[in-house]
Amino acid sequence: MDRYALIVAGGKGARMQSDLPKQFMLLLDVPVLMHTIERFAIADDHIKIILVLPKDQIPFWKSLCAQLDFDIEHKLIEGGSTRYHSVQNGLAACPDEGIVAIHDGVRPLISINLIQHCIEEAETHGSALPVLPVTQSLRQVTNSGSEAMSRDGVMEVQTPQCFNLALLKPCYDKPFQDSFTDDATVFEGSGHSVYLVEGESTNIKITTPADLSIAEAILGLSK
Repeated sequence: MDRYALIVAGGKGARMQSDLPKQFMLLLDVPVLMHTIERFAIADDHIKIILVLPKDQIPFWKSLCAQLDFDIEHKLIEGGSTRYHSVQNGLAACPDEGIVAIHDGVRPLISINLIQHCIEEAETHGSALPVLPVTQSLRQVTNSGSEAMSRDGVMEVQTPQCFNLALLKPCYDKPFQDSFTDDATVFEGSGHSVYLVEGESTNIKITTPADLSIAEAILGLSK
């Protein structure tokens, strides 16, 4: 099957206390998004990379690529008003058959092994969702205060979320619903089951300055 990496990067810099969107911030002197794209290019020489960005960020991204001689081939697609609509736009650039790996642009530490494993499992099962058991104690807020929640069986969801395109694309023909929190919930909303695979503790999503520091430390140790 042909393979596609659909990388979605529509964030801003609000929680990073910066005017620069987090996907463009430097991680060891290279923009976060370039690290992410490079991981997929290394994982599969033949994978077709589709990058979805807000319209107003596309010129800046092109200038970054020119400035830093970033030449990994990828197709640029204009994002939508929500992540759901951005993925919808990206899927429109994919054929009706193959495997697509949908990934957060600000998860630059994804390992080559996890990318390959998720894609392979999606080829077998129709989908693959990387997850990790929740290890923190949980509490649920109630009308009277709060109460402890069991974390047994509770999983933290990561990306890439991988799917057979023939199964996934019709799922995105539906209007957006608030229950669609990620691609897996869209997939399940059409009656499909999601196959779980083990994720990675280092596959963090960069949303705060602390996350960026942690990512720099992890990358520094791997060099």
